[in-house]
Amino acid sequence: MTVSGAYLGCDMLLEITTPATVVFSIAPSTTAGVLDVEELTVTCDDLPFEATVRHVVGDYGTRLHKLDLPPGRIGVRYEAHLTPADATTNQADDEVELLTYLRPSRFCPSDRLAGLASAELSYLPKGQERLDGLTMWVARRLAYVVGSSGPLDSAVETLLAGQGVCRDYAHLMVAMARALDMPARFASVYAPGLFPMDFHAVAEIYVDGQWNAVDATYLAPRPSLVRIATGRDAADTAFLTTIDGEVELLDVVVKASVDGELPRDSYTDNFSLA
Repeated sequence: MTVSGAYLGCDMLLEITTPATVVFSIAPSTTAGVLDVEELTVTCDDLPFEATVRHVVGDYGTRLHKLDLPPGRIGVRYEAHLTPADATTNQADDEVELLTYLRPSRFCPSDRLAGLASAELSYLPKGQERLDGLTMWVARRLAYVVGSSGPLDSAVETLLAGQGVCRDYAHLMVAMARALDMPARFASVYAPGLFPMDFHAVAEIYVDGQWNAVDATYLAPRPSLVRIATGRDAADTAFLTTIDGEVELLDVVVKASVDGELPRDSYTDNFSLA
């Protein structure tokens, strides 16, 4: 069961010391559903600021907001109400897509984990059983600890530390899946029901002809998730990117809730993000 509607948004506070160009990836993907309400507002030193916003649409419907901002204390507020798209089977576009997501990437160095993946999980039959085994393996190997990892940690550092946050869980899932010859990608999402509330990340693994959303943290029901961006790893899906200038992120507050009750998630059934 998917939700009938979702309220989504975030508030960010930036300290900008020189004129800067920044890119936000905070809007739901075009594939996620229909936006009934959407508003992006900007303040500079607590006063309204009419920023010039350039909209860019990337792969998988990723929507980016590119802004030129002046020095000062910049507040950015994004608010939206979404009617989610119906859940459907999410298939790969072509063979190139699958090959792309079998390759190592910056935060998912699957080549460095190939030996471990084979030793730990290659005994499981290929397909759904191997995916289920991998999800349980990651869930057991890691402890969810807020603030336990840094922005430059890859799946290897996460594995050695034995702890992390959603980003780290997703990176380890993706890296291990690729090492087991399963195409895997990274998705940033809004996650109603998540605690503590924040931007969330999940892995998508290609098994039996479809992309399956997998969340080894088990912290939010997958039918409530709303896709923001999709890529090889977190480098492709960052919620804030500085193109030029000096920018410091002082605070971020994420808001995500659903109309009515949260859906249930057995975590044993396959689920595809819209």
